Amino acid sequence: MSLDLATQKAIRARLVATQAVTNLVPALNILDRNQRSAPSPSIILEESQVVDEGSSLQRKHSRVFHTFHIWKREPSLDGVKRICGAVRNALNWGRINLDSGYQAADIKVSSMRFIRVGDGEISHGIVTVELLVNEVA
Repeated sequence: MSLDLATQKAIRARLVATQAVTNLVPALNILDRNQRSAPSPSIILEESQVVDEGSSLQRKHSRVFHTFHIWKREPSLDGVKRICGAVRNALNWGRINLDSGYQAADIKVSSMRFIRVGDGEISHGIVTVELLVNEVA
C-alpha cells in the first residue's frame, strides 16, 4: 500500500473511532470521494502530498500532508469550527497505527481554515494534517 493511502486510512479509522467526532459527523459521512455535493455535515478526505524529509540517505523518512474538507449547512461557522476542533483533538493524542511497513513518528493538525460559501448557507472548514513517517520495511 502506498504511504499516503496507509496514512489516510489510519486517520479515517481514528476519526470514525472517536465519539467526539462522530457525535458531530456520522461515521458514514466521513468519506474519501470525489463527488459533489457533500452530505451535511461531512468530512471529505481529499488532497494528499508526500515529501521526502531529507533526513536520511536511505530515504525512509517522509512527511505526509492530508487536506480534509468539512462541510455543514448552517448560517454561521460555529458547527464547522466545532467539527474541526473535534478532529484536531482526535488526531493530537496518542500514536496512530499504520499498516505494517510504516511507523508514524508524529502527527499533528498544522492548520485549520473556516470559510463561508456562496450564499452564506454553507460553512466550509479546511484542515491540514501532517505526519512524519518512517518506512520500516
